[in-house]
Amino acid sequence: MGEQITVTVDGNTATYEKGVTFLEVLKKQYPKEKVEQVMLARTQFKLKELNHQIDRDCDVQFLTTKDPNGYKTYCRGLIFVMLKAIYSVAGKENIDKVSVQFSIGDGCYCEIDGDLKLDDNFIKKVEDKMHQLVEADMPFRKYSINTDEARGLFEYYNMMDKKKLFEYRRVSKANVYDLDGFKDYFYGYMPASTGVLRYFKLELCEDGLILQMPKKNEPTTVEQWKNSPKLFYTLKESKKWGKLLEVDTVGALNDVISAGEIQNLILVQEALQEKRIGEIAQQIANNPDKKIVMIAGPSSSGKTTFSHRLSIQLRAHGLKPHPIPVDDYFVNRELTPLDEEGKYDFECLEALDIELFNENMTDLLRGKRVELPCFNFKTGQREYKGKYKQLGKDDVLVIEGIHGLNDKLSYALPKESKFKIYISALTQLNIDEHNRIPTTDGRLIRRMVRDARTRGTSAKETIAMWSSVRRGEEKYIFPFQEEADVMFNSALIYELAALKQFAEPILFGIPKDSEEYIEAKRILKFLDYFIGVSTEDIPKNSIVREFIGGSVFHV
Repeated sequence: MGEQITVTVDGNTATYEKGVTFLEVLKKQYPKEKVEQVMLARTQFKLKELNHQIDRDCDVQFLTTKDPNGYKTYCRGLIFVMLKAIYSVAGKENIDKVSVQFSIGDGCYCEIDGDLKLDDNFIKKVEDKMHQLVEADMPFRKYSINTDEARGLFEYYNMMDKKKLFEYRRVSKANVYDLDGFKDYFYGYMPASTGVLRYFKLELCEDGLILQMPKKNEPTTVEQWKNSPKLFYTLKESKKWGKLLEVDTVGALNDVISAGEIQNLILVQEALQEKRIGEIAQQIANNPDKKIVMIAGPSSSGKTTFSHRLSIQLRAHGLKPHPIPVDDYFVNRELTPLDEEGKYDFECLEALDIELFNENMTDLLRGKRVELPCFNFKTGQREYKGKYKQLGKDDVLVIEGIHGLNDKLSYALPKESKFKIYISALTQLNIDEHNRIPTTDGRLIRRMVRDARTRGTSAKETIAMWSSVRRGEEKYIFPFQEEADVMFNSALIYELAALKQFAEPILFGIPKDSEEYIEAKRILKFLDYFIGVSTEDIPKNSIVREFIGGSVFHV
């Protein structure tokens, strides 16, 4: 008998021979009805794949699809199964490229280039093949090869974005996954086998297909995909611009940086954003009834800088914008509703005095002179400091707040007076063909950098509260995004290469024995794909300046 180790799961300890896998422990020590929901193992502050061998005594926590890391692993495995099925049905020789472009709702939009007909019949064959792979319960095998060998492998499969990505990898080895002879590289962990990936749908969508994932909080439920046409169009437009600039992946961005051409890319990207802001201002100017511009978007979208730049463009079109922060309409602190944990819920609509807001805005629209409130965040009380406003013929109110798209906030205001703008940082880059950069990652990095600079908040603290921020967005912002008259993408192709130098030091400062270390390690690995760039060429009015500092605006 070999060396023995002890493994504790949920307080129950058992003895095994050294080298036992987490999967073997899972099957012996975990409730049978929950085994299929488990994606990963966690020991202290490290994540492990279930096929990983255990070489020492440990406490183990198994992560299901209800855990964010478990859910990401499920989705990643499902994408791998879909790719395997597409190549099996179409044949490698008929495929030029399969690109996993972006997520929308619970779905993932993908496109296929090659000598094939993308129709319902093809989708049905791919979906059937996926179900066959799931029923066969095939293992995801991971093995390590040297970087040169990896580049050759990717060239064989015509995965040229991956090949380019690995030209800038400083490590000598790469972990590649094998599924029944089909090989690929993924940023992140994989499930143990295909058998756990039972819940999905596949359907045609415009020029590509949607891989519909299970709901995050109901991992056995896959809803019919519901299109969000305005968001879908905005995401497709962003991808189109990335392709036009020939910078749609990290490897392509690194090519630009290493060729010394990043300054030109920065100027073009900033010009494209300014052009878009100008077009939005023109739309408002062309509609003289639009007296109230309402701007909303999730955390770290650059709403403040966008509001300033839009105001400048409105002035250039002969209008007089007046900013109105919705935060000035907070109720007094003692009247603020509490959340389920008994803490003040500053993000719910009831935290605002919506009656007073509607009364003031209605009076302004009628041409009355109104004294507007100011909220003192230190005392938690509303104050009046002689802040009077009266609208003239060419005056426009610019209102920024998370509830801006929700008509319950502005229930008394005529719809024809409102112009709604949804702003978000919708990442235009992907890591490679099959590895997306989630928009939430870009916003989290922005927020960490800004909070560390302006509020003295550590990266550890920002990561700790991020899940709460995300819950608020899901509840109060995303359900209303399609109500917007226009959408504005505040992400810039070059920004992660610029944010890298600010994010890495604060992430390295997170202790390895803290809950947030797992997320910090994941983001650090992600940032390692990028060549860093200097920020000196970034314009002073750039949205990126809101996060790294040096803006001409008070942000």
